[in-house]
Amino acid sequence: MELPINSHRRGLWVLSPLLVFFLVYVVASVLVGDFYKMPVTVAFLAASAWAFVVSKPRVLSRLIDRFSYGAANPNIMMMVWIFILAGAFAGSAKYIGSVEATVNLTLSILPPNMLPAGMFLAACLISLSIGTSVGTIVALMPVAAALAPSAGLPTALMAGIVVGGAFFGDNLSFISDTTIASTRTQGCLMKDKFRANFFIVLPAALLVLVVYVVMGLQYPGEVHGAPFSWALVVPYLLVLVMAICGLNVMIVLLFGLFATGIGALLVPQLSLIDWAGAMGKGITGMGELIIVTLLAGGLLELIRYNGGLKYIIAHLTAKITSRRGAEFTIALLVTFANLCTANNTVAIVAVGDIARCVAERFGIPAPRAASLLDTFSCIVQGILPYGAQLLMGASLAGIATLDIIPYLFYNYVLALACMIVIFLSNRGK
Repeated sequence: MELPINSHRRGLWVLSPLLVFFLVYVVASVLVGDFYKMPVTVAFLAASAWAFVVSKPRVLSRLIDRFSYGAANPNIMMMVWIFILAGAFAGSAKYIGSVEATVNLTLSILPPNMLPAGMFLAACLISLSIGTSVGTIVALMPVAAALAPSAGLPTALMAGIVVGGAFFGDNLSFISDTTIASTRTQGCLMKDKFRANFFIVLPAALLVLVVYVVMGLQYPGEVHGAPFSWALVVPYLLVLVMAICGLNVMIVLLFGLFATGIGALLVPQLSLIDWAGAMGKGITGMGELIIVTLLAGGLLELIRYNGGLKYIIAHLTAKITSRRGAEFTIALLVTFANLCTANNTVAIVAVGDIARCVAERFGIPAPRAASLLDTFSCIVQGILPYGAQLLMGASLAGIATLDIIPYLFYNYVLALACMIVIFLSNRGK
């Protein structure tokens, strides 16, 4: 007899593919002492196969349809198109020398000991302007990764700085999809949610900025930028300016590609056919990232289809007795939803109605509930090794996602700040 989804044993069984992924990828990597040995694609393939085994009913054709539906989700496909364009831009920009020229420009403006703080500020401002963490990572990560060895900084540190700063704006921006989703589901104004967020997010960002300033002081600051051509800097400057203007990330990357093509025409020793070849290599270099994204989308859809998300919601909301507990429950709801969807906007939409009911029952103001949903979804999304942001950042930086996770200082400080605020502001409630 099949157990109902609200039974403890059945619920854990439905969520077990996430455990399989963790065991295969993380545990195997720890055992061999190298996170590059175990391909993340194989870990997702193993978890996906297990998801088929635990799914009910076991009608293979129906399960394949659900898996394919999850992989072809519009959010997943949008990420795939961005990955393709980002790979093409990264490959063509590197070929014409844009990355090297931009690195030398940055080194001529900022000394190496100010690069961590400067890069964090740049990521915060760009993400605040464009409201998308992925767009910020696409724009800044190639330059950050190239700057790291020039300044004697770990590449993973620079990658963590960019990813952390990218979520600062994603959490605060009025045009961020997470802001729109959280305010709509909770029925409040964006300005009220911004005010609720601001006094949590800004202190956390300022503290992390101070950490990066202090961290940068250990570097001597003796590296200077070499001579560079302004014409080769134009593609990255164009991408940054268009991103700040709030244009769609795909439009930004297309214009960036066009600019690199002009650069290939202007530099005598370059050719358009080699530029096209570099673009093609950049696209194929995103192959593993695209496969991981598709497998993750299919796997998480099977978990949702089998009731994994309903199980989490039912068990987290069953024993709330106080406003403090209600706020922690809202945070946990969106956290677990994010683990099951790998998309912070989808996670907010999935639990938004439940969170609103919890908030109304325990007297939590709507802007506060929206702030909790938005902030915790961004925290979790930022440290998720199979989330689009870390996958994109790791691919562009040429490192593993797990290399970046220890350096996501902003995400950890923000999580601590949120928990302190929940605990202290609800004393006796």
